[in-house]
Amino acid sequence: MSQTTTFRSSTARPGRYLAGFIAAFLATLVFHQIGLLLCHLIRLTPGMPYNFKINPWGVPQVISLAFWGGVWGLPFVLVEPSFRRWPGGYWGGAIIFGAIFPTAFSWFVVSQLKGLPLGYGFNWPGLLVGPIVNGLWGLGTGVFLGILPGAGPRPN
Repeated sequence: MSQTTTFRSSTARPGRYLAGFIAAFLATLVFHQIGLLLCHLIRLTPGMPYNFKINPWGVPQVISLAFWGGVWGLPFVLVEPSFRRWPGGYWGGAIIFGAIFPTAFSWFVVSQLKGLPLGYGFNWPGLLVGPIVNGLWGLGTGVFLGILPGAGPRPN
C-alpha cells in the first residue's frame, strides 16, 4: 500500500497570493519605510526612506524594493496558516517571519550578488536595521491582507 503525503500548509486560493503580493508591496511602502525612518532618526542607519534614486534598470529604488517586498508576500501567504502556532500568534508570526526570512536572504544572498561582504559586514548597529524594518514589513503585510478586498479570511 502506498502512502501519499500532501503539502497542506497553505489553503490559499490564487487570489490570496495576488492579495499577498499587493499587501506586501503596500507594506513595503508604508510599514517598512516608516521603520527605516525611525531607524534613521535614532541613528541606526544613514539610510533614508523613499529613495527615488534610479537603479541600473531605470526604476526608482523604493519601487524596486516594494516589488521585491511584494514577491516576499508569496511565501508569506504560503506559511501564513502556521502563524497562529508561532509565539505571539498570528501577529507574532507575521513579525517573526518578516524579521528573519527576508533579512537572512538579504544578508546571505543579496549581499553576495551585489559583491558586498556577507551580511553587509555584520556591522553594529546596522545589524538591527534589517530585522526591525522587515519585522514591521511582516506586520504591515498581515494588516493589509486583513483589509484588502478579495483577500479572503485569515487562515485558522
